[in-house]
Amino acid sequence: QVQLVESGGGLAQPGGSLRLSCSASGSSVSINTLGWYRQAPGKERELVATQTRPGITRYAGSVEGRFTIHRDNDNKVGYLQMNSLKPEDTAVYYCNADLFIGRDPYPRDYWGQGTQVTVSS
Repeated sequence: QVQLVESGGGLAQPGGSLRLSCSASGSSVSINTLGWYRQAPGKERELVATQTRPGITRYAGSVEGRFTIHRDNDNKVGYLQMNSLKPEDTAVYYCNADLFIGRDPYPRDYWGQGTQVTVSS
């Protein structure tokens, strides 16, 4: 069964760091476009960062220079390195990926289960 499994959330102090991971399970799976989104209480889900397979990245202005999206294609894992965390970064973070599966030429959209990130002193 193909799915995205997230890990790495938790509690961090302001100015601290966390790294989120997103693993794509299933045989014959490869990651095309990778994305991270977040949703704070009472707010809509928003884009945090995306990365295309060739490595073109895009960041929300609120995280530019603090967060880094990257991946390990061989191991089918995506990452979001979060540095200089702020209380306003508190949210549930979701991994999103277009996955190529087997010989299907069209990628399919998958979401992770979400992981809580809380930034507080």
